[in-house]
Amino acid sequence: MNGQNRADIKPGLQVAVILKKDQRSGVKTEGVVKDILTNSSFHPHGIKVRLEDGQVGRVAEILG
Repeated sequence: MNGQNRADIKPGLQVAVILKKDQRSGVKTEGVVKDILTNSSFHPHGIKVRLEDGQVGRVAEILG
């Protein structure tokens, strides 16, 4: 599943995000969702989330 729909993403979910600093390279960082930061129901680049370790990025894929 991709991370473009807000309804698919819940706190506690394991996801792979692309951090702002990694947007050019596309390096993915895995983590657990703490907060959902995007208010709209859909975003073409992925819903922005805060991971439990404090990092912020856009969801590239939902792992489980």
